[in-house]
Amino acid sequence: MTMDDQRANNPVVFLNEINSLTEHHKAYCDLYSHYVSTMFGDRAATSLAETPYLPVRAFKNFILKSVPDSEVVKIMTSSGTTGQVSRIYLDKETSHAQSRKLVEVFSIAFSKSRFPMLVIDAENTVADRQKFSARTAAINGFSMFSRGRDFALDDELSVDIDRVQAFVESNRDNRIFIFGFTSIVWLNFVQMLRRQNVRLDLSNSFLLHGGGWKKLADQKISDAMFKDEVREWTGCTDIRNYYGMVEQTGTIFMECEHGNMHAAPGSDALIRDTSSLDALPHGREGLIQVFSSIQKSYPGHSLLTEDVGFTLDGASCSCGNRNTIVKINGRLQKAEIRGCSDAYNS
Repeated sequence: MTMDDQRANNPVVFLNEINSLTEHHKAYCDLYSHYVSTMFGDRAATSLAETPYLPVRAFKNFILKSVPDSEVVKIMTSSGTTGQVSRIYLDKETSHAQSRKLVEVFSIAFSKSRFPMLVIDAENTVADRQKFSARTAAINGFSMFSRGRDFALDDELSVDIDRVQAFVESNRDNRIFIFGFTSIVWLNFVQMLRRQNVRLDLSNSFLLHGGGWKKLADQKISDAMFKDEVREWTGCTDIRNYYGMVEQTGTIFMECEHGNMHAAPGSDALIRDTSSLDALPHGREGLIQVFSSIQKSYPGHSLLTEDVGFTLDGASCSCGNRNTIVKINGRLQKAEIRGCSDAYNS
């Protein structure tokens, strides 16, 4: 990992990129323009803390896009935990930018190589090419780094032990890339291995997992407990979490070897008080606001999530990545953040 790969974002350049995207989306998305003018005014932000933020919930309630229908090449969807569907409209430019960013982040963490890939999911999850759910997008997105992939679960999301063991045996001399959503890895893979008392030899692998923490939090399953169980039943010791969302596909916060999730190049995060929505310093808990400089077909460059956590200075981590660290503590319970509906009804 070179220092060039690990350089921190230039704050002046990054702020200019975010301000430019705000103006772009105001020019091409009328609803977003009305929202920003009503809620924040028209003055350019002089810091990330002043940047207009769009609650992620808005994508569940409104059509928000900055390109004509003729340029939309795919619509990403995510139901989240409420059952409502977010719709994210991608044109070719933004879709390609998201793919390039994902390659950049993955390469920094694991190398530019391709690996045999074991997906902890069912093959039918990605069978429908017209279905662009968060799980489908994540599996297909990370499959860019595979040279041959197989699926560990059957259509009922039960682990297929024979299939997995055959995959492991055929890749005995290769480093294996394991990928899955956190809750599925835990409930449908690791816990099923435990119940069947089957230990796999995946000591030559690394696991990347993300999303789905709510189910584990409800069961009081900590990150440390998750990793201990994965090691116990698979032998995998290189276990990385990432923080991301369908509303900012491609821009993820990847866990480093010291257990810290850093902002990717071209992204950042800050924390806002859950009541006042004022920006908070490192170490203070609140709502997480995330920034990305590549979301051009829809106003997803500055989003206020419903996730609760805190940030740390990236320079405090000995891995060498100086970009902001995000720690996730959970989700805001029964949140209703002021957003597009307020502006629309004003």
